[in-house]
Amino acid sequence: MAVESPSLAGQPAPSAAPFARQAVQSLRASKIREVANAAMGLPDVLPFWFGESDQQTPRFIRDAASAALAEGATFYTHNLGIAPLRGAIAEYVSVLHGATSPDHVAVTSAGVNALMLASQLVVGAGDRVVALTPLWPNLVEIPKILGATVETVSLDYGPRGFTLDLDRLLAALTPDTRAVMINSPNNPTGWVMTRDEQHAVLAHCERHGIWIIADEVYERLFYGAGRVAPSFLDLAGREARVIAVNSFSKAWLMTGWRLGWIVAPDTLMGDLGKLVEYNTSCAPDFVQRAGIVAVRDGGAVADGVVAQLRQSRDHLVTALRGLPGVDVMPGEGAMYLFFRLAAAADSLELCKRLVREAGLGLAPGVAFGPEGEGFVRWCYACSTDRLDEGVRRLARFIGRD
Repeated sequence: MAVESPSLAGQPAPSAAPFARQAVQSLRASKIREVANAAMGLPDVLPFWFGESDQQTPRFIRDAASAALAEGATFYTHNLGIAPLRGAIAEYVSVLHGATSPDHVAVTSAGVNALMLASQLVVGAGDRVVALTPLWPNLVEIPKILGATVETVSLDYGPRGFTLDLDRLLAALTPDTRAVMINSPNNPTGWVMTRDEQHAVLAHCERHGIWIIADEVYERLFYGAGRVAPSFLDLAGREARVIAVNSFSKAWLMTGWRLGWIVAPDTLMGDLGKLVEYNTSCAPDFVQRAGIVAVRDGGAVADGVVAQLRQSRDHLVTALRGLPGVDVMPGEGAMYLFFRLAAAADSLELCKRLVREAGLGLAPGVAFGPEGEGFVRWCYACSTDRLDEGVRRLARFIGRD
């Protein structure tokens, strides 16, 4: 006589094939990766699709990691990061944005991990989140992974480039909104939120108890007045509902190191430590040791990166404005030009054609939301000679298309 397994009793029969849960299936795949994958195996493709400099991490940072490895710094650390790095980050943030204690700082395994952790802290299933777009897709999709719904508010594009309709954003931040995701300087547009706009958003969110998750990874890559872009940390007390995310990747040329940080109310840190434990446990010790010398001794590196990026940005803008069908306005920050191209009505297909027919790798505007359709993104974190060759390839493509 057959006996039914107790563990299966009353359970529905499994489906024909196993699938991820619906929220994950519904996530949009990276269209930047889709273009990059289309280039695999093709010779002589110039890649400008990823947000990464062509320069190596400075030697003194690499040497610090090597020394830490030689000393055996290969064990687990505190979930929130080693004390010397938390202290160094707190000193750095204090100089730029006002007094900050290490108790308000957590070290993370990259900026994107910091964004996920920040979202996990305050966003849950059924919550309403607002995101300012066009936007790096991770910020729009992360809340969806957690079961939240996301409403987007788009920047406007006109003779002054990308601008914010502040009234439209504030109208979207209704009392039932749990959090707003703001990336400034912005990837992909280079738009930078003004101090007055930040004042207005902060006051509105404080009235309604809305969390601000501020992606400030590009704050040092700023071409306006001052060393850094305006930050919510300049205005908000450290116990306000503001979670600021940053990274070592851009300013210190450390994209592959996967090291970032969070500045947040100290009342969140205990729970944040639990989330770090259940995500990554901790950032690698030897990588954190490299972070200490980067943040303490890397001021000249960051300044040099910004100077080179400014030169490359201006050079590329001038070159692109000489091409027919190109509408380009420089942003005030980040490392990208997000420009209109007459042939980019279907930007994904256009970028695949550019790879196949011109050996030119750009990111399709639609990768950053439907608001980006008609645009393409070009990362200019490289030499002007490399940019010039890219422009020549684009010019030849336009000329024969």
